Amino acid sequence: MHQLDLFSPSGTPNTVKETAGAAAKVKVKKTVAAVATPRGKKRGRKSLKELSEDPGLIMELDKITLDKQYYSISEVATMFKVNTSLIRYWENEFDILQPKKNRKGDRLFRQEDIHHLKLIYHLLRERKYTIEGAKQKLKEDHKLAARNFEMVQALLKVRGFLTELKDQL
Repeated sequence: MHQLDLFSPSGTPNTVKETAGAAAKVKVKKTVAAVATPRGKKRGRKSLKELSEDPGLIMELDKITLDKQYYSISEVATMFKVNTSLIRYWENEFDILQPKKNRKGDRLFRQEDIHHLKLIYHLLRERKYTIEGAKQKLKEDHKLAARNFEMVQALLKVRGFLTELKDQL
């Protein structure tokens, strides 16, 4: 059975089956796309908010005792809950971060380097500085930035203690 399509540019007759088949193909493509990306999940890079879901990460790091002299890059990355590539990138971007390297080229982070990483993490992820802004802040006065960071951490410890005390009452 042929049906004349008045709205097609050529005015050629189409069958009903062809138009129904084309509509079914479009529906199938839409459902496949819906299955490929489930609702609520975005593709691509995660936002900083999603990456720093744990605001007390620095507090947790302060509780960890650094008993070893050197830490590998994978250990440091798991401490900060980031990828090793991000640690390497921060090493290239920030002059204060200078981990020791062995003959093989593996990075060995000292306690001082981990403290610098805490400061960089605080500026970038918690205070939301850009890379350039954090570099400038550290270049202007590294000691002032470190002192401010330590004061914030001390105040957060006091706040945590007070909230625990309040909960016990």
